[in-house]
Amino acid sequence: MTRTAPGMTITEMVVPSSVDAPGAEEFLAMVDLGNQVCVLDAGTDDLYETPAEALPRWLDRTDDTYRGYIARSEDGDIIGAAFLRTSNEEGSTTAEADIAVLPPHVSSGVAAALLEHVQEEARRLGRRTLQVWTLHPVAPAARMLTPATGHGRVAATELSDVLTADGFVMEQVERTSTLALDGDLSLAERMLAEASAIAGDDYRVVSWTLPTPEHLREGYANVISRMATDVPSGDLVFEEEKWDAERVVRHDRVIADAGQMLSVAAVEHVPTGRIVAFNELVIGPDRSAVTHQYGTLVVKEHRGKRLGTIVKCANVLRWRDLAPDSPRICTFNAEENRPMLDINEAIGFVPASYAAGWQKKLS
Repeated sequence: MTRTAPGMTITEMVVPSSVDAPGAEEFLAMVDLGNQVCVLDAGTDDLYETPAEALPRWLDRTDDTYRGYIARSEDGDIIGAAFLRTSNEEGSTTAEADIAVLPPHVSSGVAAALLEHVQEEARRLGRRTLQVWTLHPVAPAARMLTPATGHGRVAATELSDVLTADGFVMEQVERTSTLALDGDLSLAERMLAEASAIAGDDYRVVSWTLPTPEHLREGYANVISRMATDVPSGDLVFEEEKWDAERVVRHDRVIADAGQMLSVAAVEHVPTGRIVAFNELVIGPDRSAVTHQYGTLVVKEHRGKRLGTIVKCANVLRWRDLAPDSPRICTFNAEENRPMLDINEAIGFVPASYAAGWQKKLS
């Protein structure tokens, strides 16, 4: 679908078979724009991603489908990009979008045009709710925004103004925190020992580096599926996704195809043999780059046993041997998730930037 707006044309991006394939230029430009926006809005390059890391999740359309859109000026220059992610789960009614536009094009109508375009596409695909995440610096500004949850604040940006004008509601704020890995980690060792003593013999740590061992796939799948129901999300609509052993295999393959390494530290409930908590750390092909935390969760019925501290500390200490040259870990947590923020702060994580989750009901 092609959309013409004043001074620009928006077209759907062809997903290339590889980053070196003919016609990959638009995909490369979209990733580059996203990286530039991260630095500009968050004030850090910790969220940098290479095209080779991003492409595998676009190519595997088994569970999710990504669609990209490119905005060009009348002269043919790329002036903005957006993507729309939809779940392939039967009955799914939500979609997530990202808008990547640099000044001065944000306020000149390019961001608004891309936002309108992804909404039209979401409606065409039968989606009733659209979500967009924005990045914000850690430093306060003259104009601060508070989410519907009442927890946390972010500095207003040009893109947040575009979203507000379009009827989006800022539902939640997440804090991005970082932990330096080049210092003394003895605190994490002590916290792990103390938490393990409190948890007792009914719980034990199991750890692995992808690919996930066959006997752990079902348990890992089950606890990942709980991320949609057991993590604080305010009024953001998060649909429960079906995870099984086959989906874990696909998940592992996408990580491997991106050249990434992922470590999982989990807690098994010994009496039942079920995985009841987990933490994921991942790094790209450059093992000296920033480490990212993906999921962390303690299922509701096993909270209060210090299991969050156990998986966090166990994986940090394991990571020291797996990626000794990585300078720091970067993680996101909802501002209302005080138990997890308490753990992070106790280990030594410090705020680095913020993200805001916006939502709009589509008519």
